[in-house]
This record gives sequence, structure tokens and C-alpha cells, in this order.
Amino acid sequence: MRRPAWAPKQAPVCLICDALTVRGPSRAKATFTTRSVSNARPALDRRPRCSSIQPVAVANTSRPRWLASRINSRTSAEGKQDGGQAAVKPPPVPEAAGREITSLTNMLAYIDNNKAKVLNHRGVPSEADISAALQACQIVADYIMDDSVQPQISHMISETDSAASNLLSLDPSGRKKTTSRPATFEEAGTSPRNTLVSNQLMQMIDRISEAAYVTLAHPTVLITPSLLEQYVKVQATLGRPETLPRVFQLYASKPRPQEVSGSIKYSKQNPNQASKAIDTDVADMALDTAIEAKNLDAAVGIIENTYTTTAFIRSKVLRKSTLPLATFAATPLAAYAVARNFSIFQDAMDTAQATNVAFAGILAYVGFTATIGVVAATTANDQMKRVTWAPGVPLRSRWVREEERAALDRIACAWGFAEPWRQGEEEGPEWDVLREYIGQKGMVLDRTELMEGME
Repeated sequence: MRRPAWAPKQAPVCLICDALTVRGPSRAKATFTTRSVSNARPALDRRPRCSSIQPVAVANTSRPRWLASRINSRTSAEGKQDGGQAAVKPPPVPEAAGREITSLTNMLAYIDNNKAKVLNHRGVPSEADISAALQACQIVADYIMDDSVQPQISHMISETDSAASNLLSLDPSGRKKTTSRPATFEEAGTSPRNTLVSNQLMQMIDRISEAAYVTLAHPTVLITPSLLEQYVKVQATLGRPETLPRVFQLYASKPRPQEVSGSIKYSKQNPNQASKAIDTDVADMALDTAIEAKNLDAAVGIIENTYTTTAFIRSKVLRKSTLPLATFAATPLAAYAVARNFSIFQDAMDTAQATNVAFAGILAYVGFTATIGVVAATTANDQMKRVTWAPGVPLRSRWVREEERAALDRIACAWGFAEPWRQGEEEGPEWDVLREYIGQKGMVLDRTELMEGME
């Protein structure tokens, strides 16, 4: 059986810095992954990155930021209002997986067993097996990330720690060791969304994220749109956006496995096909995950591998411009038929001449009206908040790249000050790099004449 020699790896270059240094003023289409930062360039994220083939998500820890954020933690006002009510029931779990979530060990075994069916398959695994592996990750992720079951999770961890302590107590040397108590939320200084009750649970979250990534990154796995959506949902539940840009790359360019005469052959795929475009809902979900996790590097990588790709642009043109183009092509025929019918209702000139005059008038009216409508639609900026188009960008490019601009607008609003009267006062290396990156895209961050009070 032939296996491919390639393996998904991540290069050690910062995403935005790579786009700014390699790309010119035109649109950047660099390959974006979650990577470490070079010392010679402005750093976006100073946390250490994992450079192995199978990246393990790093626990999100809060640190003082010089920018305000619009992203609220999951401890919302709803939880405060429901404080006096009865406890919320745990999330429903399928009967087949009910016995698998009785302990942390069973949860991990449940995930590993489903993952092994895919990784140990001698041929090309079916989509049902791959979906089952991702579904196992989703079931466990939904269970452990639900706030209503945190007491049960804490009890499971306590039982595991007690069993380990009893085993260590049998060793004379282990009696001298002291066990450290788990840190509380106040000591950890982070929200319950990103930090749970113990290090064991954080490691479990990392293992779930890694298991989902390893399943899709396996060479014999063909990533379909439904599998990609499942994967994004798993990482969104866990709050782990680090691997999303890389998985989007694999979806577009990963070799297609095929079983031929008992062996596996791989055929190269064209990443620029319209069928390789990432669905808008999936891209929005991934971007929301990166914004909520405060991972600017992953957010930029998601944009570069979704909204800016040639496949996404071709898909948008096919979906949204086919009907207008067909209508435009049929307009002259319809105008001539209407003009010919109108010509018989007059006797001031010849019928043929009247037909030509009416035909020219109808075309002129439709053409001028349609032009005004197109200009009005492409130059509208009511939906723009902080990121707008720079002067000189063609109207066609504005329409094609509107999703990219909207995504960068969301990032700027999330990383900038929430108060409108303070917007434009942000400073620091991250904000300067983000401003330069947006400028390289033919856009302007916080145009003065469009800011509040600066009209």
C-alpha cells in the first residue's frame, strides 16, 4: 500500500507579518497557519506555538490587554437572572454514548476508539466512520463545556485524583509528597469559558481538539463540506481556533485518496475550483471562534483561507451574478419586442423607424437606471463601521471582496475600543500591524471623515 510522503506541517512565520512583507499593495493570498512570531517583526501573539505535525491547542489564558473588546465572556446576564431558579438539567446525550461519559477515562476511550477506526483503516475510510469520530468529539465537548454539568465534572476529577492518591499512598516515598489543591476561578483569573476546574480537564480539552484535527489531517481522509462543518463546530465548542486555518487549507488542496487495485492512490486537487469554496456560515462560525478566543493570528488566517480565496470569489460570482447577467443579456431582445409592438400605435413615422427610436429609448432608460443602481449598491457604506474602502478601489472589487472587508471590520471592532467616542485612540504593536495589514488590502481603518463627530 502506497502512502503519501507529505504530512501537514506548520511553517514558523507570523501570519500578518508574512502577508505584509511578502505581498505588495495588492490582495494578499498567503498561506496562513497558526505559527510562531519572528523576533525581527512586530509580534501579534507572544504565546509559544506548537510546531509539531499535530498541533495541540494551548489553553487560553487572559492577560492584560491595551485594547478594549466587544467580546463578552460566557458568564452573561442570563446566568445571573437564573441564579434563584432550579438547576439546569445536563445536556441530552445519545443513548449509545450515555455510558461513555460516566468518567473522564471513558470519555477519552470513547474518542480514541472512534478515532482508531479511521486512522487504522487499511483503505479509504468511509464518511460515516469519519463523521462518527467527529461526532464523538462533539458529544464529549458539549458535555464538558456545559456550565450546568460542572459539578459532575468536578466530582469525576475528584474521584480520579482520589484514586491516584490512594495508589501513591501505597508507595513509602509517595507519602512525603504533597498534593497541590486545584486552583479556583478567582486564583486562575480567567472566565469559566476558557479555564475549568483543573489541569486535567484542560488537558482533556486539548486532547479532544487534537483528536479531531488528527482525524481530518490523516492522508486517507477526504474532507467533505459536511465533515468540515462538523470539525468547525467541535473547535467552536472547545474554543480552539488554532487549527482552523490549516484545516481550511487541507479542505482545498489536500490530495484526494482513491482505492485502485487494493492500493491507495492520490490525485491532486485544484484549490481554485468553485466547489472548494468554504461556506459562508462555516467561515463566520470559525471567525467568531477566533474572535471569542482573542486569537488575532487565527482570525487573520481564517480570513485568508476563506473569503480571499479564488474559489470563494468564483463561487460568489456564480451564485449571485448568474441571474443579473442573464437578465442583462435578455434585455435587448425584450426591448426590441416591446418597441416593435409600440410602433404600430403611431402614424407619425414609418413603423421601422419608430421601432428603432423606441428600441434606443428603452435601452437608454434601462441602461442609465441600472448603472445608477449598481453605483448606489456598490458605494453604499451604511454597513461599514470601522473598515472602509480606500479611494480608487474599483466598484467590481468592492462587490467581490465585501465579505473580506466585513470580516476585517468585525476584527477591528472586537480588538478596538467598544466606546464610539474612544475609537481611533488605540495604539500598540498589534493595532499598528492590524492597521498596516488592512491598508495593504486596499482598505482604510477609521477614516477620519466617517468617524462619529468628525463629519
